[in-house]
Amino acid sequence: MNAAVSDTLILGSGPAGLMTAILLAAEGRQVTLVDRDPPPPKGKADDLYAGWKRLGVRQFSQAHLLLPGGFRLLAKESPESVDRMLDLGAVSHNIIAGAWHVGAIDGPREDDGRFETVAVRRPVLEASLLAVAEGHPGITVRRGLRVNRLKTEKPRAGHCRRVRGVACEGGEEINAELVVDASGRGASGAAMLRDVGLAPYEQRAEAGFRYYTRFFRSEYLASRLPPWAGFQHDSVSILVLPGDSGTWSVTFVTSDRDQELRGLSNRDAWHRAIQLYPTEAHWAEGKPVTDVIATGGLRSAHRCLVVAGEPVVTGIVAVGDAWASTNPFFGAGMTTAFRHAALLRDTMRLVDTRDALAFSMTFAAATERHLLPLWRGFNDWDRHRLAEVDHEMTGRRYTTDDPFWQKRVALEAARAKDPDVLRAAADISGLLAGPEVLARPSIKERIAALSAGASRYHYPGPVRGELLAAVTAG
Repeated sequence: MNAAVSDTLILGSGPAGLMTAILLAAEGRQVTLVDRDPPPPKGKADDLYAGWKRLGVRQFSQAHLLLPGGFRLLAKESPESVDRMLDLGAVSHNIIAGAWHVGAIDGPREDDGRFETVAVRRPVLEASLLAVAEGHPGITVRRGLRVNRLKTEKPRAGHCRRVRGVACEGGEEINAELVVDASGRGASGAAMLRDVGLAPYEQRAEAGFRYYTRFFRSEYLASRLPPWAGFQHDSVSILVLPGDSGTWSVTFVTSDRDQELRGLSNRDAWHRAIQLYPTEAHWAEGKPVTDVIATGGLRSAHRCLVVAGEPVVTGIVAVGDAWASTNPFFGAGMTTAFRHAALLRDTMRLVDTRDALAFSMTFAAATERHLLPLWRGFNDWDRHRLAEVDHEMTGRRYTTDDPFWQKRVALEAARAKDPDVLRAAADISGLLAGPEVLARPSIKERIAALSAGASRYHYPGPVRGELLAAVTAG
């Protein structure tokens, strides 16, 4: 059987793969996208959410958020994708609009437009990107096709092995100048490399988080925004995220190790629990769209194909979650993936992919410089938050002298008390700026003063024993 040939072969057609395809095709490259899952159903937003079965993406139906940093990039590079989302019911969403009249915040400012994004459920976002990709003459989308293994060539003296394509079910082969692993948290490219003895470096968190989500609908409540997406409490965090078509989601986030709270997967237990949190309880008053969606095992992980300054293999790179995955609590996955896709496009502008060694080294260096510090910051937050919950599970208070965690806790306490601190926090959480904004003297001093003496948790809620009683009642 003759092998098909493509400039770039992308494994996975989630947001990372689709954005990569759109950016590279705009540069004139011929791109083939391969995904094992079926195409989306025809219809509107609710048809997509209820009917699209993406078994290869276990968090597909969970709550998602496209951060302002990612939205800005998408609107610039693929405005037609944004238009399709809006046509399907996505709505404009400013991530600080709900806080404009909270505490000492003085209402909106002229430059608050930088915090704009769209509220949209992942299946709707993904279907919009897919439609744009399928309409591009430089992109071929192959769905329902499973890749079995990577094709590699024997290395020349002094060189490492190079990936030249893939072999699929049924004997079909696809050759490519570059293979891009955009297969998400499963990182199928890394797994197939291990199968041929080419193990990438991998760092994986010891524990992760578990999510218990319900979606609701109400045109009235959907138009009222929470002051921010995430609320921290004893033993749990709660996320409230807007969606498209009058929907939103409410999520309990627990440690994966917390067996006693696994009962939150029960609908009645979930509702008894949310009633204990006055700030968030009213968000469960809409019409339920789903039962409780429980997803666990979502750990942070980082993989690298360049080890000790030498590539493990060339001809393949990883983007998005296939490179490094984070705790979904911050909603950074899609935005990081879009930025990574843009880095890959920019690397192609600088280095010819036919020079496989130079290309691999240049892309790895750009990824390490621009994105690895971001992943490390999220991983540090996870490590401290999980340690904090571990302490609370045994009735102890968590303390640490790590300045990273102390700064994050102080920022959380101060953001509702000062309009400039709020916007600095939103610049960071929206991936519009890095933590350097907190080092500005005026911001640093205000955070220290406003957080002095503040309690760890700033919103009313039960202690762990009361929460457990509600979960196990009945």
